[in-house]
Amino acid sequence: MSDLLRGRVAIVTGAGRGIGRAIAESLVAEGAQVIVADNGTSISGDGSDPEVARAAARELNDKAGGKSALAFTESVASPGVARQLVDLAVKTFGGIDIVVNNAAILRDSPVFSADPADWDAVIRTNLSAAFYLTSAASGVMRNRGKAGRIVNIVSSAGLSGALGQAAYASAKAGLLGLTRVAAMDLADAQITANAVLPFAGIQPADVASLVTALCLPAGEPITGQLLGVRDQEVFLFGQPQPVARLEAGAPDALAGDIARKLDRQLTDPFVL
Repeated sequence: MSDLLRGRVAIVTGAGRGIGRAIAESLVAEGAQVIVADNGTSISGDGSDPEVARAAARELNDKAGGKSALAFTESVASPGVARQLVDLAVKTFGGIDIVVNNAAILRDSPVFSADPADWDAVIRTNLSAAFYLTSAASGVMRNRGKAGRIVNIVSSAGLSGALGQAAYASAKAGLLGLTRVAAMDLADAQITANAVLPFAGIQPADVASLVTALCLPAGEPITGQLLGVRDQEVFLFGQPQPVARLEAGAPDALAGDIARKLDRQLTDPFVL
């Protein structure tokens, strides 16, 4: 590794397992100090196990041969706890340079029978928590005097939907919107914000490589972007393109033009 993140401090949510764990490992390998933020809940958001974050932090420290990782075992899905996490980073490591919002839960149900409590839990964990942490951390990052990085882990469900995932898809779509706005709001402080979309079956290490690349000095020009990862390839999702022209008094032709464009998109989801 290049050690290009030496002296940089990162917070990674959901870092006890899976993609979050791989991201934390990759950042530490590049020299960063990382707070492993994970309350050890199940994929459905039930229960908690503080040992998940603690064990991950211990293993990261063992590999790094020093105190490069610290566990945080509370859910960040409230403004007060998000602020506690930020304060911990400042107190322990001296500041914050990188925030990776990765934590997420799933409570699937058809929209016609979904429990509003499940909707609230998913939105709170997958979207509100990212806002709380981004809001609390960005003030510190602005005063840090270094180019900061925010990376949000989104999903194809946020773009194209997924059966029974109204809450999850809505949260991920909202997270993409938060990414775009954060990139605008923080541009004057040289803080970038990007979203990473791992497609189904992707290896956590591949996602971690892309996230780490965005956090390196070479990633500074990249902001406000949605980047997909599939089969070791990185996709840049573009802005909307015209699919038809509005002609007065010809709504049927307009619908036909749009439908033909949709046919192409349905056969190839990477056509924008």
